[in-house]
Amino acid sequence: MTDPPARPALSDAAPPPPPPKPRALWTFALGAAPAIFVWLVMGGWLATMLYNRANWSEEADEALVREWLEETRNFRKTLPELVREYERLREEDPTGTAAPLRLRDKRSEMEELMHGLAEPTRAYLNQLPGFPVIYRLEVVFAPTPGGPETPEEIVWDSTLPRPRQQSRVRVHVLETRPLGPNDPRAVIRCEYQLHAFNKLQRQEDERHRISLVAEAVLVAAALLAVLFVARFLMRERKRETQRMAALTAAEYRERELLKTRLRQQQAERARDELDRKLLEQQLDAANLEKRADEAEKTALEMKSQLYASIGIMAGSYAHNIKNLLVRPNDLLSRCLEADGMTHDQESMLLEVRATLGTVTERLQQILRTIRRDPNKSEVTRVNLSNLVRDTARTWDEMGRDKWKLRVTADVQPGPHWVNGDLSHLQQGIENLVFNARDATFEMRNFLREEARKDGAQNPAARKQRLIEAAGWRGEVSLSLRREGDRVVLEVRDNGIGMTDEVRANCLRTHFTTKRDNALYEGYSAGMGLGLSFVAMVLEHHQAALEIESAPHKGAVFRIRFPAAGE
Repeated sequence: MTDPPARPALSDAAPPPPPPKPRALWTFALGAAPAIFVWLVMGGWLATMLYNRANWSEEADEALVREWLEETRNFRKTLPELVREYERLREEDPTGTAAPLRLRDKRSEMEELMHGLAEPTRAYLNQLPGFPVIYRLEVVFAPTPGGPETPEEIVWDSTLPRPRQQSRVRVHVLETRPLGPNDPRAVIRCEYQLHAFNKLQRQEDERHRISLVAEAVLVAAALLAVLFVARFLMRERKRETQRMAALTAAEYRERELLKTRLRQQQAERARDELDRKLLEQQLDAANLEKRADEAEKTALEMKSQLYASIGIMAGSYAHNIKNLLVRPNDLLSRCLEADGMTHDQESMLLEVRATLGTVTERLQQILRTIRRDPNKSEVTRVNLSNLVRDTARTWDEMGRDKWKLRVTADVQPGPHWVNGDLSHLQQGIENLVFNARDATFEMRNFLREEARKDGAQNPAARKQRLIEAAGWRGEVSLSLRREGDRVVLEVRDNGIGMTDEVRANCLRTHFTTKRDNALYEGYSAGMGLGLSFVAMVLEHHQAALEIESAPHKGAVFRIRFPAAGE
């Protein structure tokens, strides 16, 4: 690839203009200073007036009423002095039984004094300036230890109606404690109204009107100040906005130019990165293809080696068997040439010679099949129905007579066509039948051993168990059916079964559980080639093998062949 053309670096672009400096705060403050000064002066003056108005009158009224209560003497003593004397009497006689007359006289004295204090305010209502209007005057004594639990009250209540809530005149409540500021044993409470319909009230109304005018003036001045400041700020903001808009537009144009250059650089880098990744992917694909070819070649070599090993062994066995058949054929020929045999004897010898000929032909077929590469097998349309029935018929008679085994076939009606090599399929099915036969041998031997162990203490039970074990019969059933686009062949037995470990390894070449087992003495078993040959044949025929088995529960070999077209 050629080097990409040089691109301008982002740092070579013209630097953006400096951001505008904000206006100083003192310039805004200088423009709004007159209005702010006027507003502050008027606000301070009005606040002073309102404060004086709110506090002076109420405090003066309260001080006047307090002095009236504490200093007024109708006789010899004031009301606080009488309250203190009465409280001392209550402390000396809490129950009121020692000197009830003294308490009653002192109470009557306080009632007369309260009447004398409050009654003139009602008698001379609206006639004496500065005179308070008393609505209620009461003295409350807290309960004493040993005395009544409820507070004791001495009350003077006026018959005058109190002002309505909508009235501008308000009733005040004043409380004094004659025994001390923090002593709650006695409280004098007065409900009053002062400056009612007098000169002070009129002065108060005049001040109220003046304060309203001042408030109106202050509000108007504040509104004018706010309008002035708002107008000034809006004008300054408009100027500042126009200046910032111009600077923003220039900065935006510069930024867009820089973004365009940056996008060009990113696009070129992305294209270069894409080219690099494409080359890496092509290289990875070439490496994967190369490894796949090597793996396929290795697998083919291993299959060829496996098949060659199986072929050499099986060919050696078949060749030896063929050689052993030469002598029986020669003897049969001599017997047939001899004289003096009956017709039945001659028929039986001819049948024996025909059977040996069939065996010899079958050995030749096995040799040709084993020596042939599976990849070059003779693929034809094979009817598995006929093959399964022939296999069961061929081995059923020998199984009953020699192996104590029953071989049956359950074939679904109709032909079941598959594409495959007839010889390979025939050998594969027979290998499964022989494997099932061996499993029944082991199961029979297991039952005999268990009978000998379990019946050691009971001879009768042991004998019965041995009889049952001797009468046990092995069963191998072949079934064939159609399931959708698959032809399913099952080979089921009631043999010894397999553990999970044996089931996982039974298809491996040279794996066997029969080698060095005296049960198979004299049988061509224990080489670990039968099921491995079956697995290789099924793989070549694109068939799937499923194995179900458990110890002492038999086994099921289920094969699913792709069905051939009718």
